[in-house]
Amino acid sequence: MQPAGQGRQQRAWGRGRLVTKCFDGRTRLDEFYQEGAAKIRLPNTYSSEMEAVIINTAGGLTGGDRMEWSITAAAGCHVTATTQACEKIYKAAFGTAEISTRIEAGAGAKIHWLPQESILFDNASLTRTLEVDLAADAEFIAVEAVLLGRKEMGEAMRHGAMRDSWRVRREGRLIHAEELRLQGDIAALTARGAVLGGKVAFATLLYAGPLAEALLPLVRAALGDCHGGASQWQDKLVVRLTAADGFALRKNLIPVISVLRGGASVPKVWNL
Repeated sequence: MQPAGQGRQQRAWGRGRLVTKCFDGRTRLDEFYQEGAAKIRLPNTYSSEMEAVIINTAGGLTGGDRMEWSITAAAGCHVTATTQACEKIYKAAFGTAEISTRIEAGAGAKIHWLPQESILFDNASLTRTLEVDLAADAEFIAVEAVLLGRKEMGEAMRHGAMRDSWRVRREGRLIHAEELRLQGDIAALTARGAVLGGKVAFATLLYAGPLAEALLPLVRAALGDCHGGASQWQDKLVVRLTAADGFALRKNLIPVISVLRGGASVPKVWNL
């Protein structure tokens, strides 16, 4: 809600939708829609899978901005989705920036949701949701990494708000729910040992699929002695990482993603 006395301010808004189908052994485009600041590009992969790069042409988000993404992989399809760059969440004079993502994977499909880090600046406000529906034998990999400011630039998120909500279902049954809420004095909150212990970079990775148990020892080996851990239950594997800055986080994050992806590295745009 806009405060009284202020004129109407232009807000960034966008909606992007990607639906795939299998044809001749390859993942092909079935539906494609983009509106507002939401853009999707499909670089050549020279393989059977599809890579989608989502772009926010607004260059960042602040209070009142909203982005919506939807990705559906039909039976047998393989889609890797990432972002062109880190999403920047700037100071909010009022309201919150909202990012909602919906993902569906059909029978035997694979969706790897690998956005680059979200950078939250001082007094930023972000509300983010991830809703996932998986078929019985679909594979899903997700990573969400957050930087509370850019330490190398002398920036820090001292105050603000962030809420991150995940709901992952397989055949309609909830298999993973996650709620993160940071609000108010972020510096004091994240300094607590039970929160981030003074770290300003953190990430969560989720693997849901038939290889969860087999991947666990490989993931733990890839983690080495970094600040993080991995746990596995039935067909789900969860990894948590914290680091002193974005560089250190990536250094630990990329090998783990590669293990989960069967040796494949992160999308090329991560290295640009």
